[in-house]
This record gives sequence, structure tokens and C-alpha cells, in this order.
Amino acid sequence: MRARLAIVVGAVSIGSTALLAQAPGFSGPPMIATTGVGEASAVPDRATIYIAVQTRGATASAASTENARRVKAVMDTLRQIGIAGDQLETANYSVSPEMSYPTTPSQAPRTVAYSVTNSLLLKLRRIDDVGRAIDAALAKGANEISSLQFLSSKSDSVRSVALASAVADAKSQAEAMARAAGGSIGQLLELSTSMPIRPMPMIQPMMARAAATPITPGEQAISATVSAKWAFVPGK
Repeated sequence: MRARLAIVVGAVSIGSTALLAQAPGFSGPPMIATTGVGEASAVPDRATIYIAVQTRGATASAASTENARRVKAVMDTLRQIGIAGDQLETANYSVSPEMSYPTTPSQAPRTVAYSVTNSLLLKLRRIDDVGRAIDAALAKGANEISSLQFLSSKSDSVRSVALASAVADAKSQAEAMARAAGGSIGQLLELSTSMPIRPMPMIQPMMARAAATPITPGEQAISATVSAKWAFVPGK
């Protein structure tokens, strides 16, 4: 599947007749250079998501104790719905004071409360678990959901399809250019690639619970770009 195409033509000359203008300072055998693009898609079957519990208290100890209670409840309920222990890991833990800054220089800043945040990273092996995990976690005290990312376990094979399509695209363009110039392509001189993955949209952080959270992963698009150079073989 061709997404876009950029063609760069190298200097091509035969004897004393220039088929294409030769670039200043160019030396070496005539060649044709092209850039091909291929794309393939996969339906995501896995996901990662951050679930966090944020608590506030008059002291760091009070905020931390309440946070620990709610995080344990979240983890217990996630295990109850089938999320294995190796799919859960602590991603971040922070304790920070909330300060009040006076309006007059004679007064010093003071701590008015403490905020504790414990973030869990969930690595889900089934898309169907995403909505269930969100609802279960929010029901047990989680109050921040962020960075939902969809993944495909078939990314490597889909990448190969995109790469093969990009090479075929580059070669097809080179052959067309060579025919138009009265010859054909010869030996492949150079081939390189870059393969950016078009990321899936992520769900932004949300603080309120939504009943029966719907999740639609769509498709993951994987594209490959190749740059290639072929020797130009003049026609007889």
C-alpha cells in the first residue's frame, strides 16, 4: 500500500548524450535514486495503561496511609477480575507538600497539606480487559487514568509487510524512470530504511468514573520508507 512517494533522480548520462542533466561536481557511474513508502496495519490486541491513586492529608503520614489503603483495594480488585501479578507494576510514587505563600514579606511560607500519588502500570494482554480494569480501579479508589496505549503482538510481521511494499514501490519507480530514459535499472547500489510507527491515539487523563467504559482500539498503522540507488543501464 503506497502512502506517499518522493523521487530523487541522480545524474544519468550516456556517452556524450546527456539523458538527464548531470549535477555539478558529480562523478561516478550513472544511477537512479528513488524513495519508496509502504504501509500495513494491524488490529491491536494488547494495551498498557497507567492507573493512579492520589490522596491528600494534613500530614504526610495520613496521606500515605490513606493512599496505601486505596491502592491495595485497587490491586486486589484487579487481580479478582483476572489481571495477573506480572501485569501490574509500580510506575511512580511521590509525596509532596502543598504550600501556602503569603502576600507580605514578613510572613514565611507554610505547609497546608500533603499530596501522595501512587501510579500503577498495567500491561494488558487482552483489549477486553481495558474497560473492565478502568471501571474496577475507579470503583475502588483510583482517581487518575492516563496514557492508554494500544499495541499489537503482530507488529514484527506487519513491519515486514510494510518494508517489502516500500522496496517494491522504490523499485517500480526506478524501473519507470529508467524506461523513460531509454534504458533499464541494473545492480542495486544502496538500500536503507526508516520505519516510523504511527502511534495509536491515547486516552487523556480522566478523574471521574464512567459506567461500562467503552474501548475501541481501531487499527495500528505501521509505515516503512526506503531509499535506494540502482545503476542505470543504457538501452542498445
